[in-house]
Amino acid sequence: MSKTAFITGATSGIGWATAQAFAEIGMNLIICGRRKDRLEEIQKELSKKVKVITLNFDVRNNQEVVHAIHGLPAEWKKIDVLINNAGNAHGLSSIQDGDVADWDAMIDGNVKGLLYVSKALISDMIKHKAGHIVNISSIAGKETYANGAVYCASKKAVEAISEGMRLDLTQHGIKITNIAPGAVETEFSVVRFHGDREKAKKVYEGFEPLQAKDIADAIVYAVTAPAHVTIADLLIYPAAQAGPTTIYRKN
Repeated sequence: MSKTAFITGATSGIGWATAQAFAEIGMNLIICGRRKDRLEEIQKELSKKVKVITLNFDVRNNQEVVHAIHGLPAEWKKIDVLINNAGNAHGLSSIQDGDVADWDAMIDGNVKGLLYVSKALISDMIKHKAGHIVNISSIAGKETYANGAVYCASKKAVEAISEGMRLDLTQHGIKITNIAPGAVETEFSVVRFHGDREKAKKVYEGFEPLQAKDIADAIVYAVTAPAHVTIADLLIYPAAQAGPTTIYRKN
């Protein structure tokens, strides 16, 4: 019987690439995001391969999350894999110059949103004594860098939550995987720089960054590992990167 994956932030970047990768291995999909038109486009494309339904909500709003998940049709309520991918970086500034609205967006999306979605699905995984939760963290969750204090804090929280989930849920047959990407060329920097595409482009100049598909491949590897194997924590860099801000660029 085909498994079902629930993917947040599925309308672009790593979430979209993961939906594509899961469709290739025959996994049915619940794709979630805020852009309804984009969700419908993806559903139309991937429905040629697997069953796909969409949920249009903002992970930062717990009422929306609970309403959407509780409203799933009965045949879609057993979730085998949860990909907590939705998240964001807003701004790149010193703590003293930080924008409170940016801070709220990162804490609400990266931390509270992950918790809201997980909370709504975990009880059913416990009931079935099976499941796999993949949390998308970041190198920023392992090492803090200048002008990124709050973003790094939000991703350190993801790392801690992944560890806590593993301690609490392993006894119930639920696997937890934490994946921490380095520099991945997605809409990440466009969002961080508030839509400034030229500034975002410069982040990836002079080296070959990771692509969303590279992370999706790692996610597939983790969720298809044998039953007795848990890929607990995975840090992924492009070949040119050696640390959060150490990237060897070509002249």
